[in-house]
Amino acid sequence: MKKACILLIALFFGVAINGFSQTSAKTDFFVGKWEITIFGTPNGDSKMITELIRKEGKLMGELKDATDSTKPAIPITSIEEKEGEIEIAFSTSGYDVTLPLKKEDNDNLKGQLMGMFDAKAKRIK
Repeated sequence: MKKACILLIALFFGVAINGFSQTSAKTDFFVGKWEITIFGTPNGDSKMITELIRKEGKLMGELKDATDSTKPAIPITSIEEKEGEIEIAFSTSGYDVTLPLKKEDNDNLKGQLMGMFDAKAKRIK
């Protein structure tokens, strides 16, 4: 009888430990490579590539011209995060601009640059 109780207790703890170890880690949705397209700018549609990384708890990265690799990368000055959305801030042509993007699905974001130009971002796999 004593052996049966010890066996049942060991089995119970084994199942409990296995159950707790199955919880998955939270994925970091915005981390990764994205192609951002801004539509209707004075210079036409603009495509940029960014790879967002998390360093010391903060998202960071830079924007690169998708059509001309010789152009220097534009540093992202800050990224603010909320549930399902981010706001990317950077400077271009002497102007500080922000690009808020909201999650549409697992691979797409949508927003507007400075409230004037539609923007979409697509995850690069």
